[in-house]
Amino acid sequence: MQLNKFGRALVFAAALAFAGTAGTVTASAEQAPPADLYSEITAADIADPTALLGPEADGGFEAAQTANGAINWFKNREGSTAYQGYCERAVRLAWNRSTHHASAIAHWRSSDGARHTTGTPPRGAFVFWNISAYGHVGLADGSGGVWATSVNGKIGHARQGYFANYLGWKPGNSN
Repeated sequence: MQLNKFGRALVFAAALAFAGTAGTVTASAEQAPPADLYSEITAADIADPTALLGPEADGGFEAAQTANGAINWFKNREGSTAYQGYCERAVRLAWNRSTHHASAIAHWRSSDGARHTTGTPPRGAFVFWNISAYGHVGLADGSGGVWATSVNGKIGHARQGYFANYLGWKPGNSN
């Protein structure tokens, strides 16, 4: 696997940290890192961050900021119980959002995106229900279904009517 400048710098830093904790290798200012693990990060790299991220970003970082990436986040965790009681956190992580809400109902009531109470929510939209004091939220599949936590006690796919007391939807990643 070939690493870009950023990846090589991270690998070198991790190797130094590990070696330092094991007490077997010490690094000094005079000790140069192996050429295949390190290349100088220049002012040009800082001015153009995409040069640091390179092609690896296409398969990972940016994908979660699209409707398909957000849906795939849920698909990749189908069957997991890790987010039970944390539906708002799950949709935030799926969309890689910077905006945080204390609960699904707080998200619904916020000015973060226009509220819609009719129509089929588009793919990746946040879909809300009033099922508790905290509410519930999932992501629309665009065809009348949703990906959410608490589908038979785990992350799963269900029809939109699976949960009671539908409130409506907001556009995906509306922050």
